[in-house]
Amino acid sequence: MKVAGDFKLANEKGVKRCVRCGEEKPYAAFARKRSNLDGLQRHCRDCASDYHRARQKSLGLRPQVEVPEGHKLCLRCGEVKPWSDWHRNATASDGLSTRCKACRAIEGREGHLRRHYGLTQAERDAMVAAQKGLCVICLRSPAIHVDHCHKTGKVRGVLCFNCNSAIGKLGDDPDAVRRAAAYLEGIAWKPTLVAPGVYQLPS
Repeated sequence: MKVAGDFKLANEKGVKRCVRCGEEKPYAAFARKRSNLDGLQRHCRDCASDYHRARQKSLGLRPQVEVPEGHKLCLRCGEVKPWSDWHRNATASDGLSTRCKACRAIEGREGHLRRHYGLTQAERDAMVAAQKGLCVICLRSPAIHVDHCHKTGKVRGVLCFNCNSAIGKLGDDPDAVRRAAAYLEGIAWKPTLVAPGVYQLPS
């Protein structure tokens, strides 16, 4: 009965005692676990994090790096960086993401290439290298944007922003691109009205 009484009192206070450190902490300091009576883990987030780090260290999975105050070790790049280089994560024990901003940006680009084009970062880099790093249309600006056929999904190459936008605004229509080229070369493409609402283009 004493245990039940203690649990009721803890509920009224909005706190819970961690079974590892023995400290009473607010509910937010505990991860959720639906199978438990109160819906929370028996140990707090800090203790869970310490246990996880110690286990990784004992298995030789965690690098031995000295991390100064106000800094954190990125598990992806292995660099120690200040807190300002991390995104917030309210569910983490330290309130920060497990990967630094730079690594998350790289992962975001890799995910975008994989989802939209079926490419890896290495495959994209190989395409850019084969183009000497330049857009294959203007041959001046750096190749940045992957271009693909919107009907088949096939990747055609890597273009600069302006050229990629230009062919997109022309509807990816080769005939429209040819007419635009002829227009720039001074050829007048004037349609002839042959019937109401019907125009004939010059051959």
